[in-house]
Amino acid sequence: MITDGHGTPLAVLLTGGNRNDVTQLLPLLDAIPPVRGRIGRPRRKPDSLFADRCYDHDVCRDQVRDRGIVPAIARRGTRHGTGLGTYRWVIERSFAWLHGFRRLRIRWERRADIHEAFLKLSCCLITHRQLGSLSKPVPL
Repeated sequence: MITDGHGTPLAVLLTGGNRNDVTQLLPLLDAIPPVRGRIGRPRRKPDSLFADRCYDHDVCRDQVRDRGIVPAIARRGTRHGTGLGTYRWVIERSFAWLHGFRRLRIRWERRADIHEAFLKLSCCLITHRQLGSLSKPVPL
């Protein structure tokens, strides 16, 4: 899953449990839809990408840079608490929101397409909740 800085899901893919996370980095980056907002061309890609130590490969960094994204990937062998954790909690919180949906906590469906549908529906609900909290009027 890739989220924005507030934890709103931008792209999510369903894979098997025995797949390495590194193999899904580029398909996830390519799955991010255009984001509308300001006048002009919609943004197609994020400015930067924060990732943990499992993505610490020169190949990953080069592929992310080739897409015009600045990688901020933690280095292996460095102490924990080097600063990436201040951004990492956003994705961990998003995973906790996904685990709040009972159908996703334990996989009951045998078919992957049904499980993926529940996963994407829960991402839509999380996004709806995020947008609802932004549109509340601020008391004066």
